[in-house]
Amino acid sequence: MSNNRVVVGCQWGDEGKGKIVDLLAAQSDVIARFQGGANAGHTIHVDGRKYVLHLIPSGIIQPGKTCVIGNGVVLDPIDFRTELDFLTEEGIEYKGRLFVSPATNLVLPYHKLIDAVEEESRGTGSIGTTKRGIGPAYVDKVARHGIRVADLFEPERLRRRLDYQRTIKSRYLEGSTDERADLDRTYNMLLEMAEILRPMVVDVSLLLHKSYREGKVMLYEGAQGCMLDVDLGTYPFATSSNTTTGGALTGLGIGPKMIDEVVGVVKAYTTRVGSGPFPTELIDDCGEEIRRLGDEYGATTGRPRRCGWLDLVALRHAVRINGVDSIAITKLDVLDNQAELKVCTHYELEGQTIDQVPLDMAKLQYVKPVYKAIPGWQADTTGITSFDDLPEKAKAYLNYIADDLGVVIRVVSTGAKREETIMV
Repeated sequence: MSNNRVVVGCQWGDEGKGKIVDLLAAQSDVIARFQGGANAGHTIHVDGRKYVLHLIPSGIIQPGKTCVIGNGVVLDPIDFRTELDFLTEEGIEYKGRLFVSPATNLVLPYHKLIDAVEEESRGTGSIGTTKRGIGPAYVDKVARHGIRVADLFEPERLRRRLDYQRTIKSRYLEGSTDERADLDRTYNMLLEMAEILRPMVVDVSLLLHKSYREGKVMLYEGAQGCMLDVDLGTYPFATSSNTTTGGALTGLGIGPKMIDEVVGVVKAYTTRVGSGPFPTELIDDCGEEIRRLGDEYGATTGRPRRCGWLDLVALRHAVRINGVDSIAITKLDVLDNQAELKVCTHYELEGQTIDQVPLDMAKLQYVKPVYKAIPGWQADTTGITSFDDLPEKAKAYLNYIADDLGVVIRVVSTGAKREETIMV
């Protein structure tokens, strides 16, 4: 039987999904991206080269793999073209193996303008958006007046839809000298992109179902993390899509029987970019050291990530809502110097001790973490490729996490490079 897997982030994004997808892509035939946009940044280190992808599935680095972008993604055509050029410069052939759903909504320049204006208008109440236009594009999608890939091949329809945008977004566009407000410029850009996209456009749902019937192995790639899910994450400090397993179904047009395993990616500690509650955040020298050793800066924005101890309460939530079967633990080596680790096992909230995140996510900002101290291993784990070769205390830390979550460990990453990995 095929082992078709979905890879989801189990924290606030930046868990290292790019590397895990790259590794699992070697065992797969088709890699499919199911949600998010160019606000994602998946980083892969191979043979001394660093690849950062925002839209194209991480599996494209693996030769001969078919990669698809599903209808759940919001595609920025400008960033997409930049990534295609990057692949060409790197000698990575994508023609004939990279495909896009015609139902994919587009992120257009005016979405970025609106994103910036709205974020600035929030003042101290900003939600930490990347200003990549993701939220406004999803708003248009849900409001049923978004522009989709299919529209690019019908110039008159495209013109009508852009004219409608001019009407409904007049308060952002009218009188603006920002080139992102120039819809004629956008129209011409999209006609150019139509010719680039034309050979890539396929019915992704049909392609995946045909691959499934043929017994091909598929890997479904998500972006961000489940704690940023628009329904089940720390709303309103969330992204605008479903980053969970359910998003793979609707974002690709597949049924649940086409998923055999859910792989949750978990960083050995916790990070978060932007605003929003973060119960285990370390605002001290220890947090700074983790940021420095882990190179915790956003692949998309370059912003420093907030760092903190592992949060098992949030991870239990992630495992439950995603149906996680196995986990891939990343950046274990970043903790090598710590004499003692702390793991959040419970929260204190309103005089009670709880072991799950509160149903009202707004209350997460008021919880106090309850920690369990775990001895550090204080030994170099960088590049170790066998679980048996890890220090005993490192193995104890990993097993403690897996036992608490009721999952098995699939992968342990011991460095940024592809080969610095333990496949369990």
